[in-house]
Amino acid sequence: MPHAEVHSTTHAERPGKSRWSRWKRPLTMLFFLALIVLLTMLAQRIEWDEVFHTLANFKSRTLVIAAGLTLLSFLVYASFDLIGRTYIRQDLTWKQILPVGVISYAFNLNLSAWVGGIAMRYRLYSRLGVSKSNIAKILGLSLATNWFGYMVIAGTVFSSGLVRMPPGWKLSTGALQGVGVLLLLVSAGYLAACRFSRRREWAIRGVEINLPSLRMAVLQLALGALNWSLMAAVIFTLLPSKLDYPLVLGVLLISAIAGVITHIPAGLGVLEAVFVALLQHEASRGSLVAGLLAYRAIYFILPLLITLVMYLLVEAKAKSLRISRKPK
Repeated sequence: MPHAEVHSTTHAERPGKSRWSRWKRPLTMLFFLALIVLLTMLAQRIEWDEVFHTLANFKSRTLVIAAGLTLLSFLVYASFDLIGRTYIRQDLTWKQILPVGVISYAFNLNLSAWVGGIAMRYRLYSRLGVSKSNIAKILGLSLATNWFGYMVIAGTVFSSGLVRMPPGWKLSTGALQGVGVLLLLVSAGYLAACRFSRRREWAIRGVEINLPSLRMAVLQLALGALNWSLMAAVIFTLLPSKLDYPLVLGVLLISAIAGVITHIPAGLGVLEAVFVALLQHEASRGSLVAGLLAYRAIYFILPLLITLVMYLLVEAKAKSLRISRKPK
């Protein structure tokens, strides 16, 4: 496309962008107010005595299993960056990469993608001597692994009809199945592009993007889907036993999209609202909220505390190395 044409299109779109910038803030505030009202109404309908009773009666074995699944999930997510190492063809060991992936994931979950997924990765990888362009490639590959894996697992669960939407919801069960089929088609399209595309390189804002091999793409989809499955397994372990795992997985996948749309760090309140809305006919609200609070403690807060210590140790080590290298 000629450069002049791009410039003309950008100029034409400025009035629309300025109008959106004026409305974006009040609309965002209105959405948050609506969410607060929804959560307040939800909180009033929950038997909090049941929540506290359920939390107090969790078996140690259940908590240990949930913690073990959390550790496995974090290691799987961190291994996304191992694929990135192969992708950028840089000589880094797994002992260097896995801590970066684990720390970034914990900060990402709790403090948003900008803090964890982007800023933390740039800081930690730059200390390992990775260039900014290669850090961008690792980040892009990690995001692709996560969301293409999501498409595979969500497409499979949604299209199967395992998740039934409550009556009165704007998105019907049939529409959700259609979304599932679409997600599977997009995933298949990505694999087809990796296998058959003749053009393998693109440059976006100065960053070179290389289309991975089919083998690497399959590994991406498998690891991404596995991580979402493990996240659901943690929640499944903490929720009432009468709930089926495929149903819990499906509701988690729906809540993930709601969390992305709202841009709320850690999806605070969104996860609980979606789970209660979709599963309150399967289990009591109190038991659902108790399980989700335990999930937040084990999958979000505990890893953040651990990785904060890891990050401080990394910074202290880097500082000592700088001091030792100073000329006397």
